[in-house]
Amino acid sequence: MKTKDILAEKGTHVTTVKETLLLADVVSMFVNNHIGSVVVVNNFDEVIGIVAPNDVLKAIQHHPEYITTITVSEVMTRNIIIVTPEDDVDDLMTIMTQNRIRHLPVIDKGELTGILSIGDVVKAKTTARDVEISYLTDYIEGKYPG
Repeated sequence: MKTKDILAEKGTHVTTVKETLLLADVVSMFVNNHIGSVVVVNNFDEVIGIVAPNDVLKAIQHHPEYITTITVSEVMTRNIIIVTPEDDVDDLMTIMTQNRIRHLPVIDKGELTGILSIGDVVKAKTTARDVEISYLTDYIEGKYPG
């Protein structure tokens, strides 16, 4: 299974923000949209970073007095790991586990085409495994002709 297969099931909507947005507004986006990260883009819609709730918590820990004035650019992760539609699900799991990240933006030919969460990847793996088990069980039980 590939990244594009997960996106075909999940959809390709990605919540993006500009780096000048206040961090407090990003927190509202997390809560109101039930999302776990936002992708930061520049004025040309090029991906320049990502913000996750962990980034917000670190900002609050280091500067609680400035929480209403901190901008996305001050806390976003700039060196992000991206994937392509052709990447294999097993590779995604490895990337996420080794780098301790929960979200991967999907870039196709320079364009942001989706985002995958660890939950999306686990669901895809579980579904694929369930189908395989079902086929093997049917085969063992002789449900196939021949």
